[in-house]
Amino acid sequence: MPDRLIRMPEIQPITQSGTGAEIPQLAATLKAAGDPLRLEILRLLSQDSYSVLELCRIFDLRQPALSHHLKVLAQAGLVSKRREGNNLFYRRTGSTPLLAQLFANLDQLSLSDARAQSVARISEERAEASRRFFADYGNRFREQQELIASYSVYGPQVAQLLNSGRHALEVGPGEGEFLQELSLRFATVTALDLSSAMLERAQAFADEQGLANIEFVCGDTRATSARPASADSIVVNMVLHHTPDPAQIFQDLQGALKSGGQLLVAELQEHGQDWAREACGDLWLGFAPEQLSQWAQTAGLRDGRSVYSALRNGFQIQIREFVKP
Repeated sequence: MPDRLIRMPEIQPITQSGTGAEIPQLAATLKAAGDPLRLEILRLLSQDSYSVLELCRIFDLRQPALSHHLKVLAQAGLVSKRREGNNLFYRRTGSTPLLAQLFANLDQLSLSDARAQSVARISEERAEASRRFFADYGNRFREQQELIASYSVYGPQVAQLLNSGRHALEVGPGEGEFLQELSLRFATVTALDLSSAMLERAQAFADEQGLANIEFVCGDTRATSARPASADSIVVNMVLHHTPDPAQIFQDLQGALKSGGQLLVAELQEHGQDWAREACGDLWLGFAPEQLSQWAQTAGLRDGRSVYSALRNGFQIQIREFVKP
């Protein structure tokens, strides 16, 4: 038999942009990432944002030592920071092919047991703070909600993107208004809420409206693992900024979606109005659109349709659709 011709891949020449800054920047990036502790920090920040104090607890470091490592990572463009009240929160950034490859390999590594336990404790503390707020202020929910954005502002826009099908899930139904929309379009609906007080309010609304095809479940999104690939549509209206681990919400809900199913998220965009923490129980001061896209992509979802609107009180709302392939 004749020898098979093996075609070698074509070598692409290195191009010069003329700025002379590429190699120093690359060296700074590699130097910043070339430290075991900083790699651990980048691995941790793949799924969530953490404050400096939370990171000190997770890594058992004094604040000056940790702040030094964060400064190095920030100067290399590997993390970004945002102020939420008196705290600085850090998240992972960077979109170059080199960083994408680095992060892809890094994210395959597991956190140590000690790190994972610390992360779990912080997540539970955040969840408990949210539970306490809604237990104490559930009767004032509508008043607090309207300080930022009433249901009438975002509800109809979410409905315009909503599909129909056999089963829908709403996470954090609030006082239940959107359940009426879901009840008309789907054969069965599940309302899931971590707060029993809020769930009772939603159920009272459903009873008043005669919505008979809704099941009410008290729990967080981990409960959806009992029914994998069961929902045609999942709706999360103004909930993520109350949750301790927004990235995990995407992971959990991706598993609950059918192939081709949609996840609809109505959420605040990033803002600096810190009073919303105490007045409305917000754990996060909104999110940048690319942050939601990143969490969705990591969870195996792709971007769909989107609507953005600004409110007179200075807040901006994003309504996003994510689709499970």
